Amino acid sequence: MRLAGKVAIVTGGASGIGFEYAKRFAREGAGVAIFDISATQAESAQRELLAAGHEVMAIPVDVTNDAGIAAAASAVAERFGKIDVLVNNAALYNEIELGNADVEYGQKVMRVNVFGVLLSTWAVVPYMMRRRCGSIIHISSIAAWPGLRQKTQGRAIGAEGEIPNEVVRRAYYYGISKAAVVYLTHAMAGDYGPYNIRVNAIAPGVVMSEATKRLVPRETIEALKKSSVLDCTIEPEELGATAVYLASDESAKMTGQVLVIDGGRKLW
Repeated sequence: MRLAGKVAIVTGGASGIGFEYAKRFAREGAGVAIFDISATQAESAQRELLAAGHEVMAIPVDVTNDAGIAAAASAVAERFGKIDVLVNNAALYNEIELGNADVEYGQKVMRVNVFGVLLSTWAVVPYMMRRRCGSIIHISSIAAWPGLRQKTQGRAIGAEGEIPNEVVRRAYYYGISKAAVVYLTHAMAGDYGPYNIRVNAIAPGVVMSEATKRLVPRETIEALKKSSVLDCTIEPEELGATAVYLASDESAKMTGQVLVIDGGRKLW
C-alpha cells in the first residue's frame, strides 16, 4: 500500500470526486479525514469507509470559515498525531451557475474556490512545517486556461449602438478561480519548499461526475470528448491514481507542478 502510515485530509471529501479521493487514499493505507460542509454526507461517507475497515474521521466544516477549518485541522492532528497530506478538493461546482455574471455571485465563487484553498492550507501547513514534510495537492481545472474555450460568433450591434449585456459581461468566475489555484500552487511551492513541503496541482478535464452530467449538456460533453486527443472523458475514480502519486513518496522531488488530466484536449 503506497500511503501506509500517512494521514490525509480531503476537503469536500464526502461526495463526488472528493469521495473518490478519500476512498482511494484509504485503500492505499492512509488514515483519512473527510472535511465537508454537509454533515449528513460526511457521516454517510465515514460509515461507508469504516464498514470497509478503513481508519477514517469526518468533520462537518465550511472551508471558508477560518476558525472552523483551523479547529478541524487541530482535531485531525490530535486524533492521528500528524498530518501528511492535504487535498484541496472543496469547490463550488455542484451548484455552480456557469452563466451567472453577477458580481456578488462571483465573490461567492472566489470565497469557496480560492479562499477555501487558502484557509485550508493555512490551517494545515503549520503541522507539516513542524515535521518538515508534507504534500499539498490543489485541485484546479483546465478551465484555468481561457484558450480552451470554443470560439463564439460575434453578435451584431444594434442600430442604436446597443450591445447585449451578456456579451459584455461574461461569467468568467469559475475559470478565474481555477487559474488562481494554479498561481497558489506555484507560489506556495516556493514558500513552503524550504520546509520540505511539496505543493502540486491536478487540473482535470471533463470529469463525468454527477454534477457534470447535470450541468453540462450531453452534446457539449460529446464535443469536448471529440476535441481530446484520446477521444475520451474522465471518470471520477481515474483521478485517484494521480492524487496517490502526488501524496506518496514516489513524487518526493516534485513540487510546483500542475498535472493536466484531460485526454490531451489542452494540446489543441
